[in-house]
Amino acid sequence: MPSARTPGSSHPSIPTAALVALCCLLASCNATPRETPAPAATTPPAAAPADPLLSWNDGPAKKAIVEFVVRTTTPNGPDFVAPAERIAVFDNDGTLWAEHPIYFQVAFALDRIKAMAPSHPEWKSKQPFKGVLEGDMKAVMATEHGLAQIMAVSHSGNTTDEFASLVNEWMASATHPGTKRHYNEMVYQPMLEMLTYLRANGYKTFIVSGGGVEFMRPWVEETYGIPPEQIVGSRAKVKYEAKDGVPSLVRLPDVDFVDDKAGKPVGIHQVIGRRPTMAFGNSDGDFEMLEWTTSAKGPRLGVIVHHTDAVREWAYDRESHIGQLARGLDEGPKRGWVIVDMKNEWKVIYPFQRMM
Repeated sequence: MPSARTPGSSHPSIPTAALVALCCLLASCNATPRETPAPAATTPPAAAPADPLLSWNDGPAKKAIVEFVVRTTTPNGPDFVAPAERIAVFDNDGTLWAEHPIYFQVAFALDRIKAMAPSHPEWKSKQPFKGVLEGDMKAVMATEHGLAQIMAVSHSGNTTDEFASLVNEWMASATHPGTKRHYNEMVYQPMLEMLTYLRANGYKTFIVSGGGVEFMRPWVEETYGIPPEQIVGSRAKVKYEAKDGVPSLVRLPDVDFVDDKAGKPVGIHQVIGRRPTMAFGNSDGDFEMLEWTTSAKGPRLGVIVHHTDAVREWAYDRESHIGQLARGLDEGPKRGWVIVDMKNEWKVIYPFQRMM
């Protein structure tokens, strides 16, 4: 994987409606009438409509997406898609927000283990927990099912409400090791604009991610404008309990569904119940979702975000251990999918860069 430096990081990262003024000519009540007619009022030129994709350069990707949206929303047009069928699905990691140096949900899990450690003194000498506490990820990964153990322990033993509170607390306090920004600031400004643009054109937006659905639900509505019921993700098993007359859902250390690769079309079918019109992803983990979407009858569009910016973000694809993209690069163009070259297509990466 090509190495890159995160802006502001000193170490390598494993990361309109112009305002129109109405001019009024005020006549003094004491002024002597003039015989010459008053000059005709001039009408200011109409303001050009604002660009809804302001952070996108006018490149081939933006052009293709906008043309598709226009075609599918033009009444009586040959490619018109009824509003009820306008479904756009988005992967999250690497598509809507960053995913380097490690998936952000993994960072949450590691921090949870550290927070839970005082109640588990045995972890000081037991892998993979020992590796987490010592910052030795090689030891964690060297332990059989080490990361799976970390994810299971850090994500279970609490109710769904308690877990949501833990996620919100972490989002409000934890920061990215490279940018020092909160993780929910590491979202892609061009994709935020895309979500808003599609919704303004009658598209219903969903997240379809390999990440945990309960990890995403607490914060995605505020960040992306996507409500929790429109989140499709991997799931842990839960059980209903009523203690002292108080009902709750308890999270268990068992996987119920993995919404990744071939699991994504399954998750879409089970949760959404309609074949999407548009699908956005960034890795080969999204291939089946784009394939499922674009192989259906009628107008369909697949979009891949290609991480090519080693200066403002990270450049990675074929050899990356996170967000690997090879098959999508090879087959995407042949299938008519749009490949978004992040370096050349996006004016800014993150919202905070607009203020720089």
